[in-house]
Parts: sequence; C-alpha cells; structure tokens
Amino acid sequence: MFEKFMPIFLFVVTIAVSGAVSFFLGMAYRKRVAEARIGSAEDESKRIINDAIRTAEQKRKEIVIEAKDEIFKIRNESEKELRDRRNEITRQERRLTQKEESYEKKVVQYERDNQSLMDRRKNLDDKINEIEEIKKSQSEELERISGLTESQAKDMLLEKLDGELTHEKALRIKSYEQQLSDESENIAREILSVAIARTAADHSSETTVSVVALPNDEMKGRIIGREGRNIRAIETVTGVDLIIDDTPEAITVSCFDPVRREIARRTIEKLIADGRIHPARIEETVEKCRREVDQVIRKEGERVVLEAGLHGIHPELIKLLGRLYYRTSYGQNVLNHSYEVSVLSGIIASELGLDATKARRAGLLHDIGKSLDHEIEGSHVEIGVEVAKRYKESEEIIHAIGAHHGDIEAKTPLAYIVMAADAISAARPGARSENLENYIKRLEKLEEIANSFEGVDHSFAVQAGREIRILVKPEAVDDDQLVIVARDIVNRIESELNYPGQIKVNVVRESRAVEYAK
Repeated sequence: MFEKFMPIFLFVVTIAVSGAVSFFLGMAYRKRVAEARIGSAEDESKRIINDAIRTAEQKRKEIVIEAKDEIFKIRNESEKELRDRRNEITRQERRLTQKEESYEKKVVQYERDNQSLMDRRKNLDDKINEIEEIKKSQSEELERISGLTESQAKDMLLEKLDGELTHEKALRIKSYEQQLSDESENIAREILSVAIARTAADHSSETTVSVVALPNDEMKGRIIGREGRNIRAIETVTGVDLIIDDTPEAITVSCFDPVRREIARRTIEKLIADGRIHPARIEETVEKCRREVDQVIRKEGERVVLEAGLHGIHPELIKLLGRLYYRTSYGQNVLNHSYEVSVLSGIIASELGLDATKARRAGLLHDIGKSLDHEIEGSHVEIGVEVAKRYKESEEIIHAIGAHHGDIEAKTPLAYIVMAADAISAARPGARSENLENYIKRLEKLEEIANSFEGVDHSFAVQAGREIRILVKPEAVDDDQLVIVARDIVNRIESELNYPGQIKVNVVRESRAVEYAK
C-alpha cells in the first residue's frame, strides 16, 4: 500500500522542493534588485546633497557680496549726511556769530542813544523850567497890566468859549437837521406818497345808534305792545335799548355793540314789514336776523381776506374780521381801515424790499381786538395779541399787533411798517372825526408843554393842533439858543403827547426898537 502511494508522495515532495527553491531564488533576486535600488538612491541622495551644498555656497557668496554692497552704500550715505550736518552747523555758527556781533553793536548804539536822550531830556527840563519862569513873569505882568487875577481871566475865557460853543452847537444841529431832512424825508415822502396814491378807502360816520324808519306813528304803539311787553321782549332778546320819543316816524336803537345793534335793527324792520308783532314772533325773527348777520360777517371777513391776497388765516379770525364790518372808530369803519392798513403795509414793505405778504397780514390783523373789546376787558391791543396767540399767528405778526400803538417798543421792521400804515390811514384829512373833548385836551397839553420852557413868552396851537407857534423873550433866548429850544420842545412833545401825523413847531424871536419923535 505504501508503494501504491509512493509516486504521489514523490510528486508532492518534488513540487514542494521546487516551490522552496523558487521561493528562495525569488527572494535572492528581489534582494539583489532592492540592494541595487538602494545603491542608486544613495548615489542620487549624495548627488542632491552635493548640489544643495554647492547652491548654498553660491547663495552665501551672493548674500555676502550684497551685504558688503549695502554696507558700503549705507556708509557713503552716512558720511554724506554727516558732512551736510557739519556744514549746516558751520553755517549756523557763522550766522550766530554775526548776530552776536550785530547785537553787540545795537547794544552799544542803544547805550549811546539812551545817553543822548537823557542829555536831551535834561536840556528839555531846563528849558521847561525856563519857560515856566518866563510864563510866571508874563502872567504877573499881564495881571498887573489888565488888573485881573488868573481865575478872573479864566472865567472870562470860559464865558466867551461857552458862547462860541453854543453857536457852534446850534450850527451843527441845523446842519444835521438839514442833512437828515434831505436824506430821510425825501425817501419817506416817496414811499408814503406811493403807498397813499395806490390806496383809497371810504369813511363812514361814527355812531352808537341806529335809526329805524316807521311807516306811521301808529306803528310805535304796536312795537311797544300791551303794557310794553313787545319792547321789553325786543330789548331782552337783542340786548339793545330802544328809544321811542317824539321824533316822527322813527325809532332809535342804541347799543355800544354794533353787531347786536344791527340784529335789532334788522329785527324791527322785518317785524314792521310782517305786521305780526308779539314776543314769540320777536324771538323767532331775532334768531333769523342773527343768522343773517352771522352770514354777512362771514362773507365780509372772507371778502377782505380775499382782496388782501392772504391765505391760511384761521376761520375764527376771519369771523372776527367780519365783525369789524359793523365797528367804527372815530368815524372810520374799522374793517375798511384794517384793509387800508393792510394795503399800505404791503406797498411800504415792497418799496423797502421786505415780505409784502407778511406785512399785509399784520396790517389786516392789527385791530382784530376791536371786534371783542365790548365783550372782553382790556385794550384792543391786548385783546388782539391774545387772539393772535390763540390762533397760532407768528411771533412777528403778534409783535406788530402789540406795538402798533406804542404799547410796547417796536423791535422789527414789520412793526414799524404797521405803525406807519396805521398812522397814514387814521391821520389823513377826513379819515376820522376826533372827539371834541380829547381834541381840546390835546391842544391844551401842547401849549402847556411849550409854555413850560424857560424863556417862552406865549404859545398858540393852530391848524387843528398840527402846528404850534411859540414866541420867546428876546432878552432870554438868543438866535443860537433858538434852535436848541425848538429841538427840546419837539423831544418833549414826542415823548409825552399822542397825536396823529406830525406837529410843526415854530419858534419866533423878535427884537423891536420903538422911539417917538416929538
């Protein structure tokens, strides 16, 4: 059986031995190949190292050469800079030496000049002393010759100088007045004449009463009613007083509030036309007339605002402006006056190169307080300022309203423009009718101011108070003092008296010599 498997065993052994031999041979071949590669790599690495050494040596030599060049360059620059600094120091030392020499020369010259000045001062003091001695001797000689002491001579000179100064002052005042008159009055006349020429307004009579015409005297009894119930109803509802007297076919409606007076007048006219007069009908008619008057007030306010070319005015201000349609002041309709002031203000502002729209607005609203002065305590200026503040008008407009009568000091050109326009509108002939009592008081005050000055003999207010003629005592006031007295009187009038327009002050000095031949 062993023999049976012997060939197979030998075959396996042969194969194993062949595989072992092949393995070992392969291992030896791979070893020789690996050793050859290692030797080649070592050679390559040696070559690379040698190349790197040679390259590094070459780079080192290049760097050393560049460093030497840079060092040489820096050394040259340093030496050049050092030479430049040495040269600059040498120049500065030379200049300093020159300055020191110049300073020493100036010091020497100053000492010489100082010594010379001291010598001159000494000589001057000697001369002053000599002059004082001469002056003293001359004064003593003059006192001896004139018979006047020094103080008496001074008084005489001062008195003469005072007279000369008075004359000079009068001449200067005349010169300044003439200059101001030539420069300012021409411009003012031109501006105001343009403004007046481009403005015209109607004027109505001042009144606190309205007269209602009756168809017959029988209507008076119907208006009075049984036991006066109708007239009491009218007065109670409208707030007016009805005056029924012997005037034929007329009833007078009296009230300080022009709006209430207008409502009452319309009510009576409607009652007369209707014929039904009793308390219930009176109340109904009054309410209807009140609505009509409110409508007229609104329309008049809108009309004047539109004609003035303004916009953005609060509706309540427009209504208050409309109330001025029924308000008069010294015979002048206040709404027409306000519109006239608005136009004048706009024209003056345009001539002066200012905002004409703002000027027209201030002029239109300047008397807005008069629409409420019968209902609220205070002057119309104070009321107007409060109303303008309430409806958010600008500070410049409010200031112009407050300053247009001088209640507060005017601080803006707009305030002065409104003041001028208001004076033009109120002071032109025929614009207003002044109360007789106020008129007489103003004339008396004018003469009183003039008579209070020393040297005034008599004074006469003429031309309705627009001119005052003053006669002075010739022995108390000379020709030079005449101008000064006139100026002082003008200043006093401007500060103490309120008046429309301007007042001419005429001061007259006259000397007469009277003799009689016998």
